[in-house]
This record gives sequence, structure tokens and C-alpha cells, in this order.
Amino acid sequence: MKFKKYNGFKRKILITGGAGFIGSALAEKLIGDNENFVVIVDNLTTGSLEKLPNLPKTNWKFIKCDVNQYSDIAEVMHSFSFDYVFHYAAMVGVQRTQAQPIRVLQDLHGIENILTLSKNSGVRRVYFASSSEVYGEPVNLPQNEYTTPLNSKIPYAVVKNAGEAFLRSYHKEYDLEYTIFRFFNTYGPRQDKSFVMTRFLQLALNNLPLTIYGDGSQTRTFFYIDDNIEATTNAFYKDLIINDVVNIGGDVEVSMLELAEKVIAVTGSRSELVFLPPLKEGDMFRRFPDTTRLKKLLFSHEPVTLEEGILRITRHPGFIINQSTPNGQ
Repeated sequence: MKFKKYNGFKRKILITGGAGFIGSALAEKLIGDNENFVVIVDNLTTGSLEKLPNLPKTNWKFIKCDVNQYSDIAEVMHSFSFDYVFHYAAMVGVQRTQAQPIRVLQDLHGIENILTLSKNSGVRRVYFASSSEVYGEPVNLPQNEYTTPLNSKIPYAVVKNAGEAFLRSYHKEYDLEYTIFRFFNTYGPRQDKSFVMTRFLQLALNNLPLTIYGDGSQTRTFFYIDDNIEATTNAFYKDLIINDVVNIGGDVEVSMLELAEKVIAVTGSRSELVFLPPLKEGDMFRRFPDTTRLKKLLFSHEPVTLEEGILRITRHPGFIINQSTPNGQ
């Protein structure tokens, strides 16, 4: 049965994984537009109800749902007849995905379910959260959307790569539009503490040792959540990156050692550094995106600097200093 009372909105939008870090921030932004009606689904395996928007439920709804189960997500999609889908549901986190590779591969079912239901229910476009992991170890730097091979073999990256192939195939065969966002280390105040930035900050603010895998020379770029949401919603509202892919990430390369030292300096922490053996796999030595398309198409200002981003997190009311935070990266 269709939910006719929601048909008065200009856009009906589904966000899968909407109780996660990036998905919940996206939901909050889209809900702020009264012309949108947003349905958030999440199975709460890694998402949290605490991350859902603290906004009146006049134009949004949360449904606990597992997109990997066809009957579960099919009922939601057939009920609302969405115009757009942001498919962000996935198992994330290097150590979590390495420890549970079979559960990671099950996310392929969710991707196929979303695309099949989208093409059968009149969805105009699907936005897919891919990852820098698809690139594997760099062959070309910076990592360009078109010239850098997708060569990672870890299950999480394979699923994201396959997801991109699904999107292209459904467009070719069914004319279902898509946009692929390859995320590079987005960070912010509501991020899970298993990720390096939040973990370092939790440890530093408690003056506990910051642990680093290997010698800390592996590099990343960092992109503040507000910039991520501006980029992706600009693509949405301005109809950019249609049937195409774009890197969503920062352009300043920072080693893990430099990041730890910067976190200590910015927070005024008394933490020391402790070095652990390197991870066996999944910890790529370098990630450095080509952001030419991102800046040209999506930005009207410079992204938040790393120092400013760290300060914003520590000042955010949603960031909780956990006194029992264990060591780790």
C-alpha cells in the first residue's frame, strides 16, 4: 500500500545506512529542505539511533531495515516510491571488515537489491558510497578517477568495485541513472571511535598513549564531514556527476605519525606515541586523490583544514570524551 500522504513533497529520498556517520549527516542536511521527504533505513549493526537527526519528524521517518534482505527493503521501497536513493549502507572499518570478510561480501546482496528495486519502482537516480579502497596501493599519484586502476583485493574494496560495476551495468541495460562518490577518509564529531581520527582524539584528550601501526609513514588525506556533505548535496541538487564518478576527499597528504603529532599539538595533550607491528593487510601505504573534478564541480570555497577540523570536533557537543577508550589506531 502506497503512503499517499507523503506524495506532496517535491522529492522522496531513501538513505540506506542513514544511522551511520556520513549517512546521518547527509540525512540531516536533506531533511533541512522542506521540499524533501527522507526515509532513513539502517539495520543498526554499526549505525546508531543516537546519530539520527534531532529534528521534528514532519518530513522524515526512520525504519529499521536490512537492505541485504530483499523482502525487508522491498516493502519499504514499494511503499514510498522514491525518486532518489543514496545507498550508503555497508560494513565499514579496516579491522572490522578484515575480521568478518564473509559479512562484507554479503553487502553485494544489498547493492543488487537496491538497484533491482530502483529500476522497478521508478527511482530516477542512485547515489553510491564507494571508497578510496578500490584503488589499492597507488600506481599513479594523485589517484585519478579514470587513469588509476582499481586493483585492491581485500573484500571491502572488491564489494565497492563490484558495486560500481553493478551501477554501470544497470544504467547500460535499464537506463537507471547513477552517481558514484569515492570517499577518502571523511572525519567528524560523530564518527565511530574505531576510525583513526576519532581514536587518536579520544586517546589524546585522555592523555593516553597514541598507538601507531608500523613506523607511521603510511599516508592519508582527511576530509571534514561538512565538506563531504556540501560536495555530495551539490552534486544532487545541481545534477552533477550524472552516470559518472568523483573522488570526495582532501588534497593534503599526511602521514599517520604526522597526524598523531598534530592531534597531540592541537589538543595540548600529554600523550606519548607507541608503535605496534604493521597490520597484515588492508592498511594501504598511500592514499592521495586527484581532487580536480571535486573542486571544479562542487566547491565554492576551500575545504576545512586539518587543524580546524580537529578543533571543530573537540568543540562539538556530540563529541564525547570516553575515559575508558582502549589503545589502538
